[in-house]
Amino acid sequence: MFSDRQLDLFDHVGGAFAQPESGRLTMQELYRIAAGRAGIPMQEMNTRSPVGEKKTQRSLLQRQVRWHCQSLKAQGLLERVEDARGVWQLTEAGKQKLRKARSGVSVLAFDTKLGIAIWGDAHRVFSSWNEPIFLCLTSPPYPLRRHRAYGGPSEAEYTDFITRHVEPIVKNLVPGGNIVLSVSPNIFEEGSPARSLYLDRLTIALCDRLGLRLMDKLIWVSNQAPGPFQWASKHRMQLNTGYEYLLWFCNDPRQCIADNRRVLEPHTEKHKKFIAAGGVKKARVCSDGAHRQVLGAYSNPTEGRIMRNVIYEANTCASQRAYKKRARELGLEAHGAPMPLALARKLIRFMTEAEQLVVDPFGGSMTTGLAAESEGRRWASTELVYDYVRGGAERFTTDDDVEIHLPLTT
Repeated sequence: MFSDRQLDLFDHVGGAFAQPESGRLTMQELYRIAAGRAGIPMQEMNTRSPVGEKKTQRSLLQRQVRWHCQSLKAQGLLERVEDARGVWQLTEAGKQKLRKARSGVSVLAFDTKLGIAIWGDAHRVFSSWNEPIFLCLTSPPYPLRRHRAYGGPSEAEYTDFITRHVEPIVKNLVPGGNIVLSVSPNIFEEGSPARSLYLDRLTIALCDRLGLRLMDKLIWVSNQAPGPFQWASKHRMQLNTGYEYLLWFCNDPRQCIADNRRVLEPHTEKHKKFIAAGGVKKARVCSDGAHRQVLGAYSNPTEGRIMRNVIYEANTCASQRAYKKRARELGLEAHGAPMPLALARKLIRFMTEAEQLVVDPFGGSMTTGLAAESEGRRWASTELVYDYVRGGAERFTTDDDVEIHLPLTT
């Protein structure tokens, strides 16, 4: 039985061929790139299990990748390279389906009542931007120890990669505006169960280079698959990870425009009874004076309780499942690692007011745009991969004001 995270690997097999200029990959390159796109450690990709009556040791994930290659071949999108064993390449039809925007070209993919999606490079688009930005909410690609053939950053390149894409956005950020990056803590030192310090280096760089300040490391607790497999399940040196980080930065913390009153949560029935009973009945001092409770404290009714910085939200949702289904119906590759819509809506509501502009330089399946539209905020997203931005457009088709400018085949 494969987890949702492993099944998402299939979405990345075809996409892996789209990024190299040659559109040609060996199987070993394909395993590495597809695993990186899906967030699966190479140790897990290479793990072998007994298969069949003879209990032959095989990698089940690698076998699934090979099967998907055969499926793409049957669709006329992939072919074997003659005189090159184990090498596959896109057919001419395949090259038309999965590709990045050409360098220097930005195309309006679709627009809605409140936002626009651009097929093109984020740095180029936002370098010429001249409208105030209130929030940047994005989930950038994760780093790998080895450079990915499809153009994603390695761990060594990651700080410069993120800084380059965020810098033009920061220049247009209003005083007190915010940047939120959804990033993974599951990057390890090569051959070691020790976690990488890449997020610490990135945090320091964004503060030192761009003048941002770290507001918080929000913890997003999701239902992700158990891992890291190599160090937790196999060698038993680590614990399974159950969270991801949302790095939250502000350019002027004292003027921060976030307001937790926009995301108040309902009081528990127990707390409501506590308030109704008059709150604290006896003054006391706890924890060697660190906490003091005065008589009658917490007796005034409030609209709700302040949200904590630990957010519980499944990493799959009905909106994403519907998007993936629709993308496949249209013959498009679906983005394999999207943010849940409810999480994006909550963050946007917390950090902006109605009609303020929210941007996403790594638009993917356009979750930030859809969340902003749902919350009555204006938005702008960029995405390099045609299939992602065109598939994301389908999430807005229930809106009469959407206009899709990219054809399904070009």
